[in-house]
Amino acid sequence: MLYIKEEDVGKLLPMSVALEAVEEVLRLHGQGKAVNITRSRVRLPNNVLHVMSGGVPDLNITGLKAYTTTRQGARFVVLLYQADTGEFLAMIEADKLGQIRTGATSGVATRYMAREEARTVGIIGTGWQARSQLAAVCGVRSITSVKAYGRNAERRQTFCDEMADELGVSVEPAESAEEAVRGADVIVTITNAREPVLFNEWLSPGVHINAAGSNALIRSEIDYKVVRQATLITVDSKDTARIECGDLLMPIERGIIHWDQIRELSDVVAGHIPGRQSAEDITLFESQGLAIEDMAVAARVYHKALEEGVGQEIG
Repeated sequence: MLYIKEEDVGKLLPMSVALEAVEEVLRLHGQGKAVNITRSRVRLPNNVLHVMSGGVPDLNITGLKAYTTTRQGARFVVLLYQADTGEFLAMIEADKLGQIRTGATSGVATRYMAREEARTVGIIGTGWQARSQLAAVCGVRSITSVKAYGRNAERRQTFCDEMADELGVSVEPAESAEEAVRGADVIVTITNAREPVLFNEWLSPGVHINAAGSNALIRSEIDYKVVRQATLITVDSKDTARIECGDLLMPIERGIIHWDQIRELSDVVAGHIPGRQSAEDITLFESQGLAIEDMAVAARVYHKALEEGVGQEIG
């Protein structure tokens, strides 16, 4: 077994590779060639253990991601196995891996659902996860300018400066969420907000939205009118969304939309449905994450580590 530490993951997993891995596994999932098990949680007084697992025969991998969340933070690990033999391949520290994978999934959604000519991005949220979200969108569209809003002005400016240097595009701070997204071709929300930060009246025709922060019933980043306005709504997994997508559960409970109107992103990637019908469509991707996405990028990390002699042999 190969043990791969956190500091090595980012070097072994560029966004371009993560995008390829996530797109491939979503296509296989859409073809019925992957098994994904919805996240389960063990809740203790001061700790929550989260476990998600899956397998992809065509990639000859299976495994799980487990992580704990406490007041001291979160700790992530992926266990990767070879599917046909059951051989234990790798244990990978997975905070950075999960960050890149989450961004890559929004990138794949953008590739299939945003207009080809999309050039501008508005992002609400400037934290850890926002960085990979923006990198992934810039990896699939020729983005020329970005406006970013976060509540802390100093962190907002730092985010803009660092992302502009990393991506080679204009990234400017906005004084409000509305200023960040008005007129944008692609919008990203990546916050821990419990109340909506994105409203329907701010949207332009043809915009694509990646809503990546609402992963609990008590969190809702987008106003229900945004959901009602969307021509196509996709999720990673309807089973997971039914449990933890706060953005969708309230509109569904109120009868504003219905589950049969919501599709899985893998259906789009596999070609079963189009990502958009017209340039005027407003499209929405709600991200909660799939274990098979983690397994796919973990496999890329593992094989690259073998090539470069990175990691520690155990057992």
